[in-house]
Amino acid sequence: MRIVVTNCNTTQEMTEEIVRGARAAAGPGTTVTGLTPGWGPESAEGWLDSYLSAAAVLDALRTYDGPPYDAVVMAGFGEHGREGVRELVDAPVVDITEAAAHLACLLGRRYGVVTTLERSCGQIEDSLEVAGVGRNCAAVIGTGLGVLELEDAERTEAAFLTAAERARDAGAEVLVLGCAGMTGLQQAVSEKLGIPVVDGVGAAVKLAESLVGLGLRTSRVGGYARPLPKRRAWGGGAESD
Repeated sequence: MRIVVTNCNTTQEMTEEIVRGARAAAGPGTTVTGLTPGWGPESAEGWLDSYLSAAAVLDALRTYDGPPYDAVVMAGFGEHGREGVRELVDAPVVDITEAAAHLACLLGRRYGVVTTLERSCGQIEDSLEVAGVGRNCAAVIGTGLGVLELEDAERTEAAFLTAAERARDAGAEVLVLGCAGMTGLQQAVSEKLGIPVVDGVGAAVKLAESLVGLGLRTSRVGGYARPLPKRRAWGGGAESD
């Protein structure tokens, strides 16, 4: 089984970190391939970045010419584009935001999300509502750290723990890592906090494996039907049907 994991930004080092986390979660026989958009924002922090990122990820998958894959994991927490990707590709598509929230709901009555900048909180809340898991979210709390600042592991952990306490005070019984760049943090902070912490990348990989193993694909009836055939101009003037 091959899973393609799409980064939502153009920072290759972050793609590599996400792939390491995905491979750690993957079962025997699963190959993980990382995909970095060729254009777009270096980090996705806000509505403009998110919409730009969505188009860039769609373009990267549209022009993908690597080995055939069985599933796609979208590793942008709260970012746009998942519905469009489900129309575009034939394989199952799992978004880390949905995956983390669904697994968190199996572990506790209410969960909290700890993310990067406060400006991302509303966008994440909207994404959870669209996915149908917003009602179980007790709080979305920002750490005050930008995406590219997460490479400082010690600082990230300290900021996460401070924000996590606020989420727990708001009623969260389970915590979710609200950025793919936080992958790998879950075990250390879970032990210190004494509550489960879900990593969206690992959760999405395991759900993708389950969908493929069960022979399930995205429904083509209704909302995720294949795109209508028409002329579409992509960035750079390239056209496709």
